[in-house]
Amino acid sequence: MATDYDAPRKTDEELSEDSIEELKARRMDKNSGKVDVDEAEVAETFELPGADLSNEELSVRVLPRQADEFTCSSCFLVHHRSQLAFEKNGGPICRDCAA
Repeated sequence: MATDYDAPRKTDEELSEDSIEELKARRMDKNSGKVDVDEAEVAETFELPGADLSNEELSVRVLPRQADEFTCSSCFLVHHRSQLAFEKNGGPICRDCAA
């Protein structure tokens, strides 16, 4: 059940003053707001990890490394030249790996 922590809280004295009828009415109001959801429909929209994707075909255009890019010798990702921190043992290191 969700709790609204920002809502004002009643003291013990106020809670003891609530009548049985008020409490029953509140319980009925809480149950009336619930929505029935068909779980079968919801489950069909999710992809399971390890699903069979053998019939799927990817169409991605791969570009070669550009003149203003380098491959980090630590993480092996291609970065723009502005991300170059320094060179270590002849290999470029990106700012993320240098941090």
